[in-house]
Amino acid sequence: MFPEFTLRYAHFPERFHTRFDPVPVKSPRLVAFNRPLAEELGFDLIAFDATLATDWFSGNRVPEGAAPLAQAYAGHQFGHFNPRLGDGRAVLLGEVTDGEGRLRDIQLKGAGCTPFSRGGDGRAPLGPVLREYLISEAMQVLGVPTTRALAAVTTGERVIRGVPVPGAVLTRVASSHLRIGTFQFFAAQGDSEAVKRLADHAIERHYPALADIASPGERYLALFEAVQARQAVLVARWMGLGFIHGVMNTDNASIAGETIDYGPCAFMERYDPATVFSSIDEGGRYAYTNQPWIAQWNLARFAETLLPLIDDDQQRGIDRATEVLKTYAAVYEAEWLAVMRAKLGLSEAAAGSDSADRGLIESLLEAMHTGRADFTLTFRRLCDAAEGEGHESELVALFERAEPIQAWVAEWRQRLAREGVAVGEIAQQMRAVNPAYIPRNHRVEAALAAAIDEEDFAPFERLMQVLARPFEERAEHADYAQPAPPTAQVFRTFCGT
Repeated sequence: MFPEFTLRYAHFPERFHTRFDPVPVKSPRLVAFNRPLAEELGFDLIAFDATLATDWFSGNRVPEGAAPLAQAYAGHQFGHFNPRLGDGRAVLLGEVTDGEGRLRDIQLKGAGCTPFSRGGDGRAPLGPVLREYLISEAMQVLGVPTTRALAAVTTGERVIRGVPVPGAVLTRVASSHLRIGTFQFFAAQGDSEAVKRLADHAIERHYPALADIASPGERYLALFEAVQARQAVLVARWMGLGFIHGVMNTDNASIAGETIDYGPCAFMERYDPATVFSSIDEGGRYAYTNQPWIAQWNLARFAETLLPLIDDDQQRGIDRATEVLKTYAAVYEAEWLAVMRAKLGLSEAAAGSDSADRGLIESLLEAMHTGRADFTLTFRRLCDAAEGEGHESELVALFERAEPIQAWVAEWRQRLAREGVAVGEIAQQMRAVNPAYIPRNHRVEAALAAAIDEEDFAPFERLMQVLARPFEERAEHADYAQPAPPTAQVFRTFCGT
């Protein structure tokens, strides 16, 4: 039933990882299983055995052909370097080849206390496991590069997080678990051979076109540029959805350009660029507005690890990497502008200038900020407003002051007129990129509370069903589109998986 493993990372030298078998749990129960993803990965669903799957996804049984291991990595956490982090509670079973010929990692999170646990218990609470399952799968449907959730299993055991809470194990699927912090682990030790091996692996796995570059220095510089481009795309899409990762440490930055390690993450409701969701981010380092520039900071740390590969002369290597890093702002700006134009029904072809469209977008965001408007609903109601002046009332009702948004809409209509496209077609295009439903924090928390306190997974399953079709507005799901009432606002979330 389990697809065949391809053990690429397990064949790396021992300093890259530690062999570690998952620690069995008391009484596992499979509470979520992603059948479409399992089919993508090559699982034999006709022969699906729920009991056997529960044993696999809990860590009670190692699938045939797997070689479980905990990966080594370092990382900058809130700007401070920690030379040894690693998979403290995660176990990589191995890689499988999916139906499109891509290698995909399969990893268990919460599978026991590995040698990298640093005093932790190696387990995961049910709440964060279900949060990652919900939000990562929502991100997939919303068009954001992301790790995926294959299964969630309760363990029948309690873990202590201030108070005893139910334990769980998440099965996560990723293009890889190579992080900026993976490269930092070896660079900090002066192990250039290991950095080169990682870089070659990253090229083979994620950027195969770069293998044709004959000059090693040019090849590794091109790797840096390619990773930078994917990070720009990723963060631009976060920004277009009001998503806040919460902990953009370098150990949480994927070389593959996927969203990874969903901890204190959430989607902003009332638009405020300074919004923070991490309970420990007291200085706002990872606030919504800072995300593009933190990504650039992280990329600078990645470049530092590659310097010996880019050029034998350190200063020349620094100069060459710096020239690439200087292009990040323009690359990100182009990605962000494309995302935001699509949200407003605008095309580059009909633009008078990038600066004019940027000004129009920034004016809307300022009106949303001063008007305390909901991010997701504003853009969704703009889809209706695109059809004509008679459809503006619900949009204007989102703002505490009507005049600024009314003035902005008049300017926007003038810009839309240059598109030369029927208003109904523009509205349809906008509805395809502006979701009606996101994982609103109060809905997520309610689903988690029911699962944790009452072992009732129906709210979780219902929310998963709503989020599976986020762009299709349906009357029976109207409540899921609404922001939390003021008394139910959840302003901070915590790491836990």
